[in-house]
Amino acid sequence: MDTGKMAGIRWIPFLLTLCLSQISNAFYIPGWSIKSYRDKEPIPLLVNKVYSDNTQLQYAYYDLPFVCPPTGQRRLAGGLLSGQSIPLNLGEVLRGDRITVSDIALSMKQDSGCSYLCTREVSRRDVKRAREMVSDGYLVEWIVDNLPGATSFVTVDKTRKYYAAGFKLGFVDGSSGRSRYYLNNHHTIVIRYRSAPGRAGDNGGKVIVGFEVYTKSIGPGTPRNESGCPVNLKEVEQPFELQIPSNGTASDEEDLDDGATLKIPYTYSVYFREDSSVEWGRRWDLYFVNQEEGSKIHWLAIINSLIICGLLTGIVLIILARTIRTDIKTYKDSLTEDGKTRKRKVASGTKTPKEKPGLLDQVGEAINEAENSDDEETLEDATGWKMLHGDVFRTPRNGHLLAPLVGSGMQLLFVAVGLVLLSAVGILNPSFRGGFISFAVGLFIFAGLFSGYFSARVFKTFGGQDWRRNTVVTALLFPGLLFSAVFVLNLFVWAQASSTAIPFTTLIAIVFLWLCVQVPLVYVGSWYGFVRSATWEHPTKTSPVRRQIPPQAWYIRGVRTALLAGLIPFAVIFIELLFVFQSVYQDKSGYYYVFGFLAVVSTILILTIAEVTVVTIYIQLCGENYEWWWQSFVVGGGSAVWVFAYCGWYFFTRLHISGVLSSVLFFSYSFIACCVYGLLTGTVGFLTAYAFVRRIYG
Repeated sequence: MDTGKMAGIRWIPFLLTLCLSQISNAFYIPGWSIKSYRDKEPIPLLVNKVYSDNTQLQYAYYDLPFVCPPTGQRRLAGGLLSGQSIPLNLGEVLRGDRITVSDIALSMKQDSGCSYLCTREVSRRDVKRAREMVSDGYLVEWIVDNLPGATSFVTVDKTRKYYAAGFKLGFVDGSSGRSRYYLNNHHTIVIRYRSAPGRAGDNGGKVIVGFEVYTKSIGPGTPRNESGCPVNLKEVEQPFELQIPSNGTASDEEDLDDGATLKIPYTYSVYFREDSSVEWGRRWDLYFVNQEEGSKIHWLAIINSLIICGLLTGIVLIILARTIRTDIKTYKDSLTEDGKTRKRKVASGTKTPKEKPGLLDQVGEAINEAENSDDEETLEDATGWKMLHGDVFRTPRNGHLLAPLVGSGMQLLFVAVGLVLLSAVGILNPSFRGGFISFAVGLFIFAGLFSGYFSARVFKTFGGQDWRRNTVVTALLFPGLLFSAVFVLNLFVWAQASSTAIPFTTLIAIVFLWLCVQVPLVYVGSWYGFVRSATWEHPTKTSPVRRQIPPQAWYIRGVRTALLAGLIPFAVIFIELLFVFQSVYQDKSGYYYVFGFLAVVSTILILTIAEVTVVTIYIQLCGENYEWWWQSFVVGGGSAVWVFAYCGWYFFTRLHISGVLSSVLFFSYSFIACCVYGLLTGTVGFLTAYAFVRRIYG
């Protein structure tokens, strides 16, 4: 680890404190070190991939058959060759990055009016693919000094400039009555720089604060000089159309291998412009579109969430502080007035003289005495949750599956909290390409400890004995299902030769991390949770005779309860979801940057889920239904159904995804994400309900 990273790590405690004090504003650390360039020093231009908002398939730039292939020549003093792949971290590989060195030559402060790159001869089949990609609106991502090449825009009032990452591969013109497809074969590169801060600037060093790419389509009829560059770039009469003349046959469109070719000349220009208005540490801000307006909407989302959470908090306080305690006090007072003094009967070996019975133990004894004395008035009041003291902690059906799910949910909760905090303090930022996914995988592997521990504790509470079997189920159930789903989807993506297909070696590495690192961690956590930790003792005894559950109201029956209760947490997050979806689906090269707001909304979401679960389970217990274990888990994750429905609405109203495979990928990955979200929130609901039930019955 270099000195810059070590220095960054030492600053983490300070940054955490600053984030907690101003969490909603979420600052940004632009990187670990600043790279400065001297005059005429070579600057590498890297090419990455092409992507589109209209499809889920990305492709490596050099895999396209109609772009200039790398020549393999040495381009930089550092020994890099054009076409040489840059080492990628795990996150970059999983997000579809394929970064390689290009043949485009850049040198600090060395302008070039026009440079010839190559002439690519393509077949009719290649032209067809180029037309399809232009029609799908594919964008190109180049990288200079870790900045993606951007298209520059200005706001309507012309007071602010902003960037949209990527630039168009081509464009479609339908003004003539039929669609014509044109390819952008000339790129004007503008590098914005300023003096480097500190000693490097005193020595003449420059830092890059902007990377803009302007495209132009130049047709074959444009006059060119001996080097292959257009004579006049400003006056281009005809763009370059992706069209090969018909060969005269009736089926020339279907005959893609007839030998006809099209030559595509590629050129580029380079200009360096000094720009002292942008600090190096704020150079990414231009990529964050409409930041001021977005902040207002985020604050609206937070206010909306606080209102919902505040109302629920009041309801929960009424339940805890008024209803329950009033019920218990009513029983005590009514029995005292009737002269029925309850006597504690302590079985030998079950309680020590110092132990004090819980409130529900007292109520249970009161109910038993009322039954023995045929006190009809007391029995009439002894309804609802108070009658379930002998059944409320009865082991649930299929508890051997609930325990591993709760363990996996705690694992995901640890990952989510870690990612949001690291992003909110700026450690995970756009300059750390692939860092978010890499940290997610690392945290998930490490959190196997939490998964095993909580799964074992719940399993032991349910009276389980074979903790090793529970460990195996915990370690393999959710990760296995997740890996299997991703593997199957990866086969379809791999068949399309997309860069988002996970390479075979990466799959082997993931399996190794899963089986050889996470599984042992789950075992260690399970051993400590089952062998070294005490059982969570319940405050009341379970009756040997199962109580019959009376007919339930329609709104507290299984899935209906989850759907109704899930609407409230969904109302807390649906505004923030709009920004997340826009970042993931509509602006794939864009960056979700307001993790401070996300941290606040996520905190409110967890509180809301906890309170909704408490209210729902209390209503269920009042209906004399003691089967709350699975119900609390389902209610906690109920908002996942609405999130998935929101994905469908977003797909049909906001996106323009074309193709069956892209649609299948969208809904498949959305379903996986919603399952992960549901498992996490379901665990929050389960643990909250368990604490609530222990409290009122203790």
